[in-house]
Amino acid sequence: MRAAASVETPRLRLDPPRLADVPALFRFMGDPEAMRHTHRRTSLRDCRRHVAGHEWQRRRTGIAPWTIRARDDGRIIGWGGLYRDPFDPGWGVEVAYFFAPETWGQGYATELTRAALAVARDRHRLDEVVAFAHPDNPGSRRVLEKAGFVEERYLPAMDRHFYRRRL
Repeated sequence: MRAAASVETPRLRLDPPRLADVPALFRFMGDPEAMRHTHRRTSLRDCRRHVAGHEWQRRRTGIAPWTIRARDDGRIIGWGGLYRDPFDPGWGVEVAYFFAPETWGQGYATELTRAALAVARDRHRLDEVVAFAHPDNPGSRRVLEKAGFVEERYLPAMDRHFYRRRL
Protein backbone atom coordinates (compact mmCIF):
# COMPACT_ATOMS: atom_id res chain seq x y z
CA MET A 1 0.00 0.00 0.00
CA ARG A 2 1.17 3.49 -0.66
CA ALA A 3 1.65 5.99 2.13
CA ALA A 4 -1.21 8.29 2.95
CA ALA A 5 -0.97 11.73 1.40
CA SER A 6 -2.43 14.87 2.88
CA VAL A 7 -6.20 15.18 2.76
CA GLU A 8 -8.24 18.36 2.80
CA THR A 9 -11.82 18.86 3.95
CA PRO A 10 -13.72 22.16 3.95
CA ARG A 11 -12.16 23.20 7.29
CA LEU A 12 -9.31 20.76 7.94
CA ARG A 13 -5.97 19.73 6.50
CA LEU A 14 -4.89 16.21 7.47
CA ASP A 15 -1.15 15.58 7.21
CA PRO A 16 1.13 12.73 8.23
CA PRO A 17 2.70 13.91 11.52
CA ARG A 18 6.20 15.32 11.63
CA LEU A 19 8.46 15.25 14.66
CA ALA A 20 8.07 19.03 14.89
CA ASP A 21 4.29 18.53 15.45
CA VAL A 22 4.73 16.55 18.67
CA PRO A 23 4.94 19.48 21.15
CA ALA A 24 1.68 20.91 19.79
CA LEU A 25 0.06 17.47 19.90
CA PHE A 26 1.25 16.94 23.47
CA ARG A 27 -0.54 20.13 24.60
CA PHE A 28 -3.84 18.24 24.42
CA MET A 29 -2.73 14.59 24.25
CA GLY A 30 -0.96 15.10 27.59
CA ASP A 31 -3.80 17.07 29.17
CA PRO A 32 -5.65 14.94 31.76
CA GLU A 33 -8.94 16.78 31.19
CA ALA A 34 -8.77 16.64 27.39
CA MET A 35 -7.93 12.93 27.46
CA ARG A 36 -10.19 11.91 30.34
CA HIS A 37 -12.05 9.36 28.18
CA THR A 38 -8.95 7.77 26.68
CA HIS A 39 -5.23 7.22 27.16
CA ARG A 40 -3.24 10.32 28.06
CA ARG A 41 0.38 10.70 26.98
CA THR A 42 2.39 11.12 30.18
CA SER A 43 5.37 13.05 28.77
CA LEU A 44 6.64 14.64 25.61
CA ARG A 45 8.85 11.58 25.14
CA ASP A 46 5.84 9.27 25.53
CA CYS A 47 3.90 11.34 22.98
CA ARG A 48 6.83 11.22 20.54
CA ARG A 49 7.04 7.42 20.98
CA HIS A 50 3.29 7.06 20.45
CA VAL A 51 3.29 9.12 17.25
CA ALA A 52 6.43 7.33 16.00
CA GLY A 53 4.79 3.92 16.60
CA HIS A 54 1.87 4.94 14.44
CA GLU A 55 4.18 6.34 11.75
CA TRP A 56 5.91 2.94 11.69
CA GLN A 57 2.49 1.48 10.92
CA ARG A 58 1.99 4.03 8.12
CA ARG A 59 5.23 2.88 6.50
CA ARG A 60 4.11 -0.77 6.80
CA THR A 61 0.44 -0.47 5.84
CA GLY A 62 -0.19 3.06 4.56
CA ILE A 63 -2.63 3.67 7.41
CA ALA A 64 -1.99 5.88 10.46
CA PRO A 65 -3.45 8.97 12.16
CA TRP A 66 -2.94 12.44 10.76
CA THR A 67 -1.98 15.70 12.38
CA ILE A 68 -5.17 17.75 12.06
CA ARG A 69 -4.76 21.43 11.19
CA ALA A 70 -7.34 24.16 10.83
CA ARG A 71 -7.23 25.18 7.16
CA ASP A 72 -7.90 28.85 7.92
CA ASP A 73 -4.75 29.41 9.98
CA GLY A 74 -2.73 26.15 9.89
CA ARG A 75 -2.75 25.64 13.66
CA ILE A 76 -2.67 22.07 14.98
CA ILE A 77 -6.03 21.28 16.56
CA GLY A 78 -6.05 17.48 16.67
CA TRP A 79 -4.66 14.09 15.83
CA GLY A 80 -6.59 11.18 14.41
CA GLY A 81 -8.12 9.36 11.51
CA LEU A 82 -7.57 5.78 10.45
CA TYR A 83 -5.12 3.49 12.16
CA ARG A 84 -4.12 -0.06 12.96
CA ASP A 85 -3.11 0.26 16.58
CA PRO A 86 0.51 -0.90 16.94
CA PHE A 87 0.14 -0.87 20.74
CA ASP A 88 -3.11 -2.90 20.91
CA PRO A 89 -3.27 -4.88 17.66
CA GLY A 90 -6.00 -7.18 16.52
CA TRP A 91 -8.98 -4.84 16.14
CA GLY A 92 -8.47 -4.09 12.45
CA VAL A 93 -8.58 -0.59 11.03
CA GLU A 94 -10.03 1.88 13.52
CA VAL A 95 -11.06 5.49 13.38
CA ALA A 96 -10.22 7.71 16.34
CA TYR A 97 -9.86 11.41 17.04
CA PHE A 98 -8.25 13.55 19.70
CA PHE A 99 -8.88 17.29 19.63
CA ALA A 100 -7.75 20.30 21.61
CA PRO A 101 -10.56 21.21 24.07
CA GLU A 102 -11.06 24.68 22.60
CA THR A 103 -12.22 23.01 19.36
CA TRP A 104 -14.79 20.67 20.90
CA GLY A 105 -18.39 21.02 19.76
CA GLN A 106 -17.52 22.58 16.39
CA GLY A 107 -18.08 19.49 14.22
CA TYR A 108 -14.41 18.78 13.54
CA ALA A 109 -14.61 15.16 14.72
CA THR A 110 -17.54 14.51 12.38
CA GLU A 111 -15.68 16.16 9.47
CA LEU A 112 -12.55 14.13 10.20
CA THR A 113 -14.48 10.87 10.56
CA ARG A 114 -16.27 11.33 7.24
CA ALA A 115 -12.96 12.10 5.49
CA ALA A 116 -11.32 9.05 7.10
CA LEU A 117 -14.17 6.80 5.94
CA ALA A 118 -13.83 8.13 2.38
CA VAL A 119 -10.08 7.37 2.46
CA ALA A 120 -10.78 3.89 3.88
CA ARG A 121 -13.26 3.16 1.10
CA ASP A 122 -11.67 4.92 -1.89
CA ARG A 123 -7.91 4.69 -1.29
CA HIS A 124 -7.58 1.54 0.81
CA ARG A 125 -10.63 -0.37 -0.49
CA LEU A 126 -11.58 -1.50 3.02
CA ASP A 127 -14.84 -3.31 3.73
CA GLU A 128 -15.23 -1.98 7.27
CA VAL A 129 -13.80 0.26 9.95
CA VAL A 130 -14.26 -0.06 13.72
CA ALA A 131 -14.21 2.47 16.56
CA PHE A 132 -14.43 2.68 20.33
CA ALA A 133 -16.15 5.20 22.58
CA HIS A 134 -16.11 5.59 26.34
CA PRO A 135 -19.57 5.35 27.98
CA ASP A 136 -19.14 8.82 29.54
CA ASN A 137 -18.40 10.45 26.19
CA PRO A 138 -21.79 11.02 24.51
CA GLY A 139 -20.28 13.50 22.03
CA SER A 140 -17.97 10.88 20.61
CA ARG A 141 -20.75 8.33 20.46
CA ARG A 142 -22.90 10.83 18.50
CA VAL A 143 -20.05 11.46 16.06
CA LEU A 144 -19.77 7.75 15.33
CA GLU A 145 -23.51 7.25 14.98
CA LYS A 146 -23.85 10.27 12.62
CA ALA A 147 -21.12 8.71 10.47
CA GLY A 148 -23.07 5.45 10.21
CA PHE A 149 -21.26 3.37 12.83
CA VAL A 150 -23.40 0.84 14.67
CA GLU A 151 -22.71 -0.10 18.26
CA GLU A 152 -22.15 -3.84 18.51
CA ARG A 153 -21.37 -4.34 22.17
CA TYR A 154 -19.93 -2.98 25.35
CA LEU A 155 -16.45 -4.27 26.27
CA PRO A 156 -16.23 -4.26 30.10
CA ALA A 157 -12.48 -5.01 30.18
CA MET A 158 -11.84 -1.87 28.12
CA ASP A 159 -14.77 0.15 29.49
CA ARG A 160 -15.62 1.04 25.88
CA HIS A 161 -18.47 0.64 23.44
CA PHE A 162 -17.37 -1.13 20.27
CA TYR A 163 -18.69 0.20 16.95
CA ARG A 164 -18.47 -1.07 13.38
CA ARG A 165 -19.09 0.70 10.07
CA ARG A 166 -19.39 -1.33 6.90
CA LEU A 167 -18.23 0.52 3.80
